[in-house]
Amino acid sequence: MTPLVELRGVDFAYPGSGTRRTRPFRLSEVSFEIAPGEILGVIGPNSAGKTTVIRLLSKVLEPLSGEILLEGKSLLTLTRWELARRVAVVPQDAPPAFPFTVEQLVLMGRYPHAPGRFFEGGEDLAIAREAMAATGVLGLAPCALESLSGGERQRATLARALAQQPRLLILDEPTAHLDLRYQAEVAGLLRRLNRERGVTILLVSHDLNLAAELSDRLLLLAEGRVARVGPPEEVLHESLLAKVYGCRVSVEKSPGSRLVVQVMWPEA
Repeated sequence: MTPLVELRGVDFAYPGSGTRRTRPFRLSEVSFEIAPGEILGVIGPNSAGKTTVIRLLSKVLEPLSGEILLEGKSLLTLTRWELARRVAVVPQDAPPAFPFTVEQLVLMGRYPHAPGRFFEGGEDLAIAREAMAATGVLGLAPCALESLSGGERQRATLARALAQQPRLLILDEPTAHLDLRYQAEVAGLLRRLNRERGVTILLVSHDLNLAAELSDRLLLLAEGRVARVGPPEEVLHESLLAKVYGCRVSVEKSPGSRLVVQVMWPEA
């Protein structure tokens, strides 16, 4: 099976990285694949390269060397409109309270499919309503964004991404800033989108337990390199996590066979 996404020996460094005013950072020889219909969780400490991978896959940045393929085609050959019809990104923070309704926000996801026009058609409205129904915000369609809770706005942003009808959905810390109820709702929603719709997901998260629960495989980054990639039980090893994160951790299996990662706090 042809990978949906493939990174081959990708290198990247930010301009001026390593000068007196900036900390040195370089993504070095990063290679991994994402299979169609897979959930790949990307984990690692701060400054490991997670955000840089998102920016490379969304063509905000371009690699210094190596190659990024989407459906077997180099990302460099795709225009931004073509890429936006294939890849959608849900950022970490919910959108600010712009003076738009939920429906207007979600319809913005249709723009890449006809960037030269100013009005949506019947098909766009039908796709937007389907996306809102899938994310549980159809009843909020006429509501102003400023009237929504953070969790509701996060789901509306996810609906906008689904309206793009992407092959790859990239989520950057989708449960950040959400309380436990909304975290559970978003996690359940992502699982349904993957299982029922076959949506391929790249999930970036600091929450190792969430990533292990939702992901088919995990990609562990450390200092701009791939530390390990594989099923959660092969990546979440106590010694490896301790080395990468610089703290003691315990990894246990719960009665339901879930992996549970806990920090071992030093004794006072």
